[in-house]
Amino acid sequence: MELPQDSNILLSFVNMKLRDFYTSLDEMCEDLDIDRTELERQLNEAGYEYNAQLNKFW
Repeated sequence: MELPQDSNILLSFVNMKLRDFYTSLDEMCEDLDIDRTELERQLNEAGYEYNAQLNKFW
C-alpha cells in the first residue's frame, strides 16, 4: 500500500484507519502489508509516537 508522504496527512490516515477498522497497530500493518518499523520511524521523526492503550499516534 502506498502511504501518504506528508507526515500530517500520514498521521490523519493512520489514526483514521486505527479508529475505524483496527484494534491495534500490528493488526493494521499486517492487513495492509505495511512495514511497522518504517511507519513508526516516519511518524516518530515528525514528533508522534504510538500509544497502544489509546490505539493512536499522538
